[in-house]
Amino acid sequence: MNAFWPVELSEGPIGLRPIRARDQRSWQEVSRRNRDWLRRWEATVPPSRPGVPAGPRPTYRQMVRFLRNEAHAGRMLPFVVTYDGHLVGQLTVGGITWGSMCSANIGYWIDESYAGRGIIPTVVALSVDHCFQSMGLHRIEVCIRPENLPSRRVVEKLGFREEGLRPRYLHIDGGWRDHLVFALTADEVPEGLLARWRGIESHHK
Repeated sequence: MNAFWPVELSEGPIGLRPIRARDQRSWQEVSRRNRDWLRRWEATVPPSRPGVPAGPRPTYRQMVRFLRNEAHAGRMLPFVVTYDGHLVGQLTVGGITWGSMCSANIGYWIDESYAGRGIIPTVVALSVDHCFQSMGLHRIEVCIRPENLPSRRVVEKLGFREEGLRPRYLHIDGGWRDHLVFALTADEVPEGLLARWRGIESHHK
């Protein structure tokens, strides 16, 4: 059982909570409306063998069952992003590794109509602080396609370090794509990432 799951995190109207089977209608509506906005950045499954098409995508319920099983096993924290209680995106802390590494990675997406409001930087900060301060992880990575400028702006605003390029790193939108690696360690944000983000926001107001 995962001692750090389930958990809900919030900052004002912005929140993270565990994904649920009953989110299906809201999740599918947001995904459908944002299909063109998200397609270029969506993870895909490569064919098992050359020339053999990939199998069907999992249903929503299959996806949630997998994510929650991974969460209870301690390997993942699958959240939905909320704004004023409405589902507006998704954030997943994945690849949780203990031992000598104590690391994880974060991926996220948001409804286009809510982009640019500081929601994703806030939930990334909330999740990083939970990973560092509550779970005791040491390092968080975010891997982003070089062309994904809005996502790169998120980690740049938060002060993640750019560590370099991983060629053909993940299967995205039907092909193997290069990704830039951004990382942060717990000792780089002793005050917490949310506190850093609040300071950045107040400076720009």
